[in-house]
Amino acid sequence: MYFGHSARVATSPQRAFGDRIRELRLAVGMTQEDLAERCGLFRTYMSRIETGKANPTLTMIHALADSLGVSVPALFGMTVEAKPAVRAPTRPSRGRVSR
Repeated sequence: MYFGHSARVATSPQRAFGDRIRELRLAVGMTQEDLAERCGLFRTYMSRIETGKANPTLTMIHALADSLGVSVPALFGMTVEAKPAVRAPTRPSRGRVSR
């Protein structure tokens, strides 16, 4: 039965994240076991992250980034650009004016 979905199935966020972890892990020459040990995880859980079957916590995302030597945005394939600081506009004082 057809429900109007496209023939192309979108990758889940967990799967895309897992693929990125695997890519970064292989780039630095680590095994799943190496990375799991550095993060304080079981290798089987690392496998579940890489296959998109696990949804790691924010704490675990930070541990993965630290263990891989990258920033958290880099885990998501993002680059961080330096942006100038935005200052709040100055407002006139509403307090008393000394004379």
